[in-house]
Amino acid sequence: MVKTFVKEAVVYAKEGAPNVTPHQYEKRLKACFSCPHLKKEVERCGLCGCLVEHKAKWATSRCPDKEESRWDKIVIGRGGKRIRMKNGPKGNTTKTGNEVQPTNPKD
Repeated sequence: MVKTFVKEAVVYAKEGAPNVTPHQYEKRLKACFSCPHLKKEVERCGLCGCLVEHKAKWATSRCPDKEESRWDKIVIGRGGKRIRMKNGPKGNTTKTGNEVQPTNPKD
């Protein structure tokens, strides 16, 4: 169980620690708290051992129930997100995502 948590934490960190929206988080928690695998006394998933309050926030994580996944699939980096680079040249912006994006938004 600890191995599963560590693997998920590494993926979460490598992807830049993306979180789900508050609405998605509420849906995930609701699904977890109605799941028969939940260990309610410690609020841990009975399949992977993760604390559901943390795992449900991570956009990179998935419900571990292979027979009945209770969470909607989330695609990371789709469409990209504009960010400002702190240590780069002035006015430098870039898009994050799965593809290389031009640094000039007009390109």
